[in-house]
Amino acid sequence: MKTPHCLVNPLTRSHCSAAAPATAFSIKPLASGSKHLLLALCLAGWTLAVAAQNTAPTPAPVASSAVQPSPVNSDLSAQLFYQLLLGELNVQGGDPGAGFSLLLDAARKQRDPQLYRRAVEVALQARSGEAALTAARAWSQALPESPEADRFLLQILLALNRVEETGPLLKSLLARASGKERTDTINAIPQTFARVPDKALAQQVVREALAPQLQLPEYAAAAWTTVGRMALAQEQWAPALSAARRAHESDPGAPLPALLALELMERGQTEAEVLVRQHLQARTKTDADRITVPLTYARILLDLQRTAEARTQLQELTQSHPESAEPWLLLATLQIQENQLPAAGASLQKYMTLARASSDERLARGLTQAYLLMAQIAERQKDFSAANAWLDRIENAEDIMAAQVRRASLLAKQGQLPQARALLRSQPERRPEDARLKYVVEAQLLRDNRAYQQAYEVYGEAVARFPEDTELVYDQAMMAEKADRLDAMEKLLRQLIAAKPDHHHAYNALGYSFAERGVRLPEARQLIEKAVELAPGDAYIQDSLAWLEYRQGNLAKALDILRAAYAKRPDVEIAAHLGEVLWVQGQREQALKIWREALLLSNDNATLQETLKRLQAKP
Repeated sequence: MKTPHCLVNPLTRSHCSAAAPATAFSIKPLASGSKHLLLALCLAGWTLAVAAQNTAPTPAPVASSAVQPSPVNSDLSAQLFYQLLLGELNVQGGDPGAGFSLLLDAARKQRDPQLYRRAVEVALQARSGEAALTAARAWSQALPESPEADRFLLQILLALNRVEETGPLLKSLLARASGKERTDTINAIPQTFARVPDKALAQQVVREALAPQLQLPEYAAAAWTTVGRMALAQEQWAPALSAARRAHESDPGAPLPALLALELMERGQTEAEVLVRQHLQARTKTDADRITVPLTYARILLDLQRTAEARTQLQELTQSHPESAEPWLLLATLQIQENQLPAAGASLQKYMTLARASSDERLARGLTQAYLLMAQIAERQKDFSAANAWLDRIENAEDIMAAQVRRASLLAKQGQLPQARALLRSQPERRPEDARLKYVVEAQLLRDNRAYQQAYEVYGEAVARFPEDTELVYDQAMMAEKADRLDAMEKLLRQLIAAKPDHHHAYNALGYSFAERGVRLPEARQLIEKAVELAPGDAYIQDSLAWLEYRQGNLAKALDILRAAYAKRPDVEIAAHLGEVLWVQGQREQALKIWREALLLSNDNATLQETLKRLQAKP
C-alpha cells in the first residue's frame, strides 16, 4: 500500500502538517442563509464594479501630445465574474470544496493558466491531493505547451507517492526546456525526488527519463551527475562513483561532478579524489563557482586531518581570490589549530572586513564564528579580558549559547572550574539542542581538567535525560575508561552494541581496550574485526587492529597497517603507535620523524606523551 506524503505547493514551497494527511475534500452545498448572503455580496460587488466602470468621470485632458494608452477591458462576462467571485467567497467562507469546483470550471471555460493555478492552490491549501491532481491534469491537458502546469503535476504526483507516473512527465519537461533551463532542471531532480520513500523506484524512473540527455554532449555532465546523486541517496558507492567519472569526462571543468566526487570522499570513497584534482586543474578562473570546489575540498582535507594539503588549497584561494571572505575564515581556523596565532588574527581581520562590507547573510552569520575564534586566540594568549570583549560583540540570541560556552572555557582556564560549571548550568535552553550541548561542554571542561569521575557523572545525567542518544552512551563509556571504571565501560559499550548492532565505534573501543591492557586478546580480535567489517575504511579502527597485532608480536603486519592508516589520517595517536612499532623494530630515526610530526599536530596529547616517556625518546 502506498503512503502519500506531504504535499508541497510548487509556488509557495509551503508544506502541509505531517499530522494532516492529504485527503480529498467534499463539495458541500451552501446553507440557505449563506446562499442569500453570498448572492447579495456578489451582486453588490458586481453592480459596484459595473457602475464604477460606467459612471467614472472622463479624465481631464493632459497638456501633452503623448498618446494615452487605451484601457484594456476584461473578457469576463457578467456570469463568469459572478462565478469567480462566488468561488473565492466560498473559499474564504470555509468551504474550499465548493470554491474549488467553481474556480476549476471557470478555468476550463477560459483556458486561463492563472485560474488553473488558483484552483490547484485552493486544493493544496485544503490538503486535498486528488483534487489538486485533477486540476493540474486538466491544466496540462488544456494547455499542453505550459511547462508550469507540468511542474505542478510532477510535484503533486510525487507528493501522492505515485512515482511511476512521473517518468513521461519528467521526460517531457526536459525535452521542452533548452540551454541553461534544461541544465537547471536536470540539476534540480535529486532534490525534487528527495522525499520519495522508494529510493530504488525513484532512481529507476529518473534514469529512464534522463536516457536521452545522457547522449547529448551539452547536457551529459549534468545528467550523469544527477544519476550519481540518485545512487548516492541509496549509498550505492560504486555506481555513484562511476556516474561521477562519466560526468567529469563529459565536462572536466564543470563543478557539479566534482562536488559529487567530494561527497563521495566524505563517505570514505577515496578513489573519488582524483576527479576533484583533475577538475581543479581543468577549471578556468572565470568559472562562476570558481571557489566552491577548492573551498569544499579544503574543508574535507581538514576533516581528514590532511592539514598541509588543506593549507595549500586555502593559501592559493586567498591569494587568487582575496575578495572572497570564506577562505579567510577557514584559513584562520587552520592557523589557530597550528598555533599560528598572529597569522590567524590577520586572517580573521580580513574576513571581518569583507563580511561587514557584504550584504550576504551567510557572511554576517560567520561573524559570530570569527568573534569566537578571536576570543580563542586571546584565551591562548592569556588575555582573558580581550577574550571577553570579543564575546561581548555577539548579540544574536541564537549565538548566545556559543558565547557562553566560550566564557565557561575562559573561567576554567583561569582555575575557576566551579564558576564555569555554574555558568553553563544557568543558561536557558532556547533550542532543543541546548540542553544536550550544556552537558557535553561541562563534561569536556571536566575532562580537560582531569576530573574524569565528575565528567563520567555528568554524562550519566545526560544519558538519563536523553536515553535514546547512543552517542552520549558512547561518550559516557569513554569517560568511564578515563575514570578507571572499566567494568562500567564494558557494560555501557555492550549495552550500546545491543541497542545499535552497527555501531562500529563501540566494537572498536571495547576491542582496543582489551588489546591495550593485553587481556582477552581473542575476544579483542573478534570485536575489532567486526568493527573493520562495518567500517573498512576507518583509519582509527585500522589503528586498533594494528595495535592488536603489535600486542600479539606481529610487528611487520602491525607496521603495514599503521603506515596505511597514518597515510589516510595523520592523527596524533596513530602517529604515537606507528612511532612505537618503528622504534621497537630499530628504525629509530623514522620513529623520531613521525613523532616530531605528531608534536606539531598536538604537543600535549596524553597517548603521545606517555609513549615518549615510556620509551625515553626525545624527538
